[in-house]
Amino acid sequence: MTDLGLVPRPVSIRQTDGAFTVGQATTVVVDPRPDLIATGVLAADLLGRVTGRLVEVRYSDEDTEPRDVVRLRLAGDDDELLPGDEAYRLDVARTRVDLLARSTAGLIHAVVTLRQLMTEAADGSWSAPCVHVDDAPRFAWRGLSVDVARHFLGLDALKVVVGLMAHYKLNVLHLHLTDDQGWRLHVPSRPHLARTSSGTAVGGGPGGHYSPSDYADLVHYAAARGIVVVPEIDVPGHVNAATHAYGELNPDGVPTPEYTGIEVGFSRLHADLPATAPFLQAVFTDVAAMTPGEYVHIGGDEVLTMAHDEYATLVGLAAGAVRAAGKKVVGWQEIATVPLEPGTVVQYWDTRADPAPFVAAARAGALLLMSPGSKAYLDMKYDEHTELGLEWAGHIDLRDAYDWEPTTLIEGVPPEAVLGVEAAVWTETIRDLDELTSMLLPRLAAVAEVAWTPPEVRDWADFRERVAAHGPFWDRVGFRWHATRQVDWPGSVRSRS
Repeated sequence: MTDLGLVPRPVSIRQTDGAFTVGQATTVVVDPRPDLIATGVLAADLLGRVTGRLVEVRYSDEDTEPRDVVRLRLAGDDDELLPGDEAYRLDVARTRVDLLARSTAGLIHAVVTLRQLMTEAADGSWSAPCVHVDDAPRFAWRGLSVDVARHFLGLDALKVVVGLMAHYKLNVLHLHLTDDQGWRLHVPSRPHLARTSSGTAVGGGPGGHYSPSDYADLVHYAAARGIVVVPEIDVPGHVNAATHAYGELNPDGVPTPEYTGIEVGFSRLHADLPATAPFLQAVFTDVAAMTPGEYVHIGGDEVLTMAHDEYATLVGLAAGAVRAAGKKVVGWQEIATVPLEPGTVVQYWDTRADPAPFVAAARAGALLLMSPGSKAYLDMKYDEHTELGLEWAGHIDLRDAYDWEPTTLIEGVPPEAVLGVEAAVWTETIRDLDELTSMLLPRLAAVAEVAWTPPEVRDWADFRERVAAHGPFWDRVGFRWHATRQVDWPGSVRSRS
């Protein structure tokens, strides 16, 4: 298993003799259905990029092609797979490859596994070893939260992030779109938010925002790779960009000044102002209408200058607007202190907090999304020598990001209440894609395995050997990454940041 270098580690894998080599005649074959055709095109593109060969897609509802095919198929009633909508099976034989899944998302995961198995021989040919893989994710939500408010990342950079996420079988891109430093999404009902408050960033950076067409493009691009976009509009704190654009959200009616620092907790909405409820209703209705996925994130964190009753009122207004628009509510862990509808997702981040509200919320039907700052906040420094990042949650090296168990993180929360795992990266010190990937890699791979692989299969010593094989891949792609000394990386490395 170690030599194959698969991350996250599959539930079950068996290797046999031989290999499948991608040749001039190799073809991806799918049934003539639009969803499968799109997945087949993605598979052919990935194989073509790896091997440097043009891989064509053919449509057939037969299964008679004996050789040189990569066959993608959705499971029928007689096919046996592991439980779950994203389960898949991968069979690599000397003459063909068969990928079977219950959903296109499962097929994408199978394609990614095949992609990770491919290696180049001395003669320039590319092949995958003969294996049988049965696999399915442990958690339904396997996410990455990216803060584009402190420093803006353009659409092309986010597409690179999506590709990286898909390579490690993550399926939720959570975008932190608004904060004190900038508003990053144009919402039609409140055009001054992007027009007035998108041009700033921490330290006076250039800022930027996504148009509705940019956002739709990203959502479509992510969906084709099995990833759902969850937008976050952070209220009732972290709102200086909003109060800068619309003075009526302030008691004195005067817009607040631009803010380009990194302090938190000073900005807020006011429940008793006439403009507040219509603002929340309009913004969340617009964002929900732009978002095909089932979740919208309302923020709710670090509101440090507000009485609890007013906080509860404002969280209730935001949550009500999201539900009225037909979406499910996600919020940071502070929302657990107010009454929540069953099915609300509470994102846990601060392990120093009293666990009682989370236990009570889970008993009332809320679901917990685990993003502990001391394990999964990938903007924390690797060690005291790391140039980028912060240190309030401590240092997080690769093993710290790997060695933790989501279902025992909060004592008293039943395992079935844990919906999933999400890494987060905040961009106070991160200005561009290179700096972002240097903080994500290799730690994102560790969090991805925590989210995907059952604990009885996970093993640090095995993981550190498997992830070592990914350094050359990151180099080929052109990613900047951190060569932690916890891993014996092969050959030369591009970055020891």
